Amino acid sequence: MHLRDIDLNLLRLFDAVHRAGSVSRAAELLDLTQPAASQGLARLRSLIHDPLFVRAAGGVRPTPKAERLAVPVREALAMLEQALGESAGFDPAASQRTFHIHMSDIGEARFLPQLMVALREHAPGVRVETRPLPRDVVAEALHSGKVDVALGFLPMVKDTQRLQLLKDRYVVLLRRGHPFARKRHTGRALLRALRELEFVAVRAHADTLRIVQQLQLQDRLRLVTEHFMVLPSIVAATDLAAIMPRNIAQGFDDGYAIVEPAFPQREFTVSLHWSRRFEADAGNRWLREKIAQLFAE
Repeated sequence: MHLRDIDLNLLRLFDAVHRAGSVSRAAELLDLTQPAASQGLARLRSLIHDPLFVRAAGGVRPTPKAERLAVPVREALAMLEQALGESAGFDPAASQRTFHIHMSDIGEARFLPQLMVALREHAPGVRVETRPLPRDVVAEALHSGKVDVALGFLPMVKDTQRLQLLKDRYVVLLRRGHPFARKRHTGRALLRALRELEFVAVRAHADTLRIVQQLQLQDRLRLVTEHFMVLPSIVAATDLAAIMPRNIAQGFDDGYAIVEPAFPQREFTVSLHWSRRFEADAGNRWLREKIAQLFAE
């Protein structure tokens, strides 16, 4: 087999399957159909004369030969990405590029307004598409290029470059005038007093549900919804309480009250993540620098 026989896209497919441990997930990351990914993998197997991946619980696992190839292929792809990124350059004022960003709905509320104002001024032709992904596939999406950067509290995302943007903590949001907000509980007494409240929570935000479970307040949940953005109107119209990041709660108008119990593990760090593969990509670098300029504390 010679290098001239290998289609670069087959190496990208190999790298994605190795990272994802699944042909279907790799196809999704590369925006391929499942049949196209399977056909590409079959071509590569024929060229290399090795199965490369065999079926395993939940997906596939690499053969010994695939394991030996994985690091050299990944490094070669990274070098190509870097060389192409450095040579291409990036002119924000003229660019028509679309950037894909992973962030939650809370992240959209916190970051998108300022980011879009900055892009309109400095990069008016640039588009942004947010892609909220399951946390366990964010790293794969960064490495494959499905998303350019990821923003959020993502401690489970490993093997990526990371820049800390801001520190935050979870608080309780109530409507202004709520009887509980007028009480003067502190410390552990305040934590115990939370049982007086009834709560609304968002299904997709595992950390707020974790706090509810740690304090054994599951029986005080009266509403579990799918979307964060409905919480302010629900809290304003009822006596329900919502656990949310302080940074977000402070952005609401004066129709709300904030209570700050000493929740277990209440503090967290919001970071910007990107892949080493695209570190030298001029557009990716420009976007990272703009986000850091806007939001880094």
